[in-house]
Amino acid sequence: MLDVRGIRKSFSGFAAVDGVSLGVAAEGITAIIGPNGAGKSTFFNLLTGHLRADAGTVSFEGRDITGAAPHAICRMGIGRSFQHTNIFRKLTVFENVQAALIAHGGKARNFWSCAGALYRDEAWAMLESLGLAEHGRSVADALSHGNQKQLELGIALASNPRLLLLDEPTAGMSAVETRAAIALLERIAADRKLTVLFTEHDMDVVFSIARKIAVLHQGRLIAEGTPAEV
Repeated sequence: MLDVRGIRKSFSGFAAVDGVSLGVAAEGITAIIGPNGAGKSTFFNLLTGHLRADAGTVSFEGRDITGAAPHAICRMGIGRSFQHTNIFRKLTVFENVQAALIAHGGKARNFWSCAGALYRDEAWAMLESLGLAEHGRSVADALSHGNQKQLELGIALASNPRLLLLDEPTAGMSAVETRAAIALLERIAADRKLTVLFTEHDMDVVFSIARKIAVLHQGRLIAEGTPAEV
C-alpha cells in the first residue's frame, strides 16, 4: 500500500532522515521504533507532505505522492494523528468530529447551510465507536489526555482513510489508558480494514500489536521484520 524509496531530509547539513526505504502492506499494523532523534516524526512529516523531501519518492497505492500538499494527501486516503494532541480545544467533543466530517464532505465553504445541522448522526456514531459519546457535549479541553488522544483518532478517521499514521498514540497515557487505547486501535483497524503505521516508545505496545517493526537510528533504517526477528 505504501512504498517509500530512498527518502532523505537534511536540516542545515544534519541528515534527519538518510535514505530510508520501507514498504507497508495493506491491512497490516506496522510500527516504527527508535530512540529520540532517530527521525521518526520527520519521516512521518515527509510521508504526509508537512515536509518536502530532499530526495527519494513516496508512493501510495501505486500513485506517486512525493511533494503533494498535506490536504491533498489526506483526500487520497491517508489519515494522521500527531505526537502532540491536535484538536479544537474550545469546541465540544461532538463539534470536533462534526467539523472534521464537514471538511471531508466538502461542506466547509458552504455559507448557506447551518453547520450544526450537518453530519450529526455520523458524528454521534463516530463518538459511540470511540467510546466518547458520553463526553460529546463536553468541551474538548476538559477531557483527560487519553480521551483527547481518542478524539484525535476520531478526527483522523472522519476523513475515511485507508492508511492511518499515528505518531506515538499512547504518549503520556497511564497504564490503564494505554491498554484501552491498544484495544480500541486493534478493533477499529479490524472493523475498518485499515492499514496502520505508527511510531511508539512503549515497547509493550509495539510488541503486542505490530505485525512488522522497522527500526530507525540516526535517520537510517537499521532493521525490519517481524517482532521476533527484530
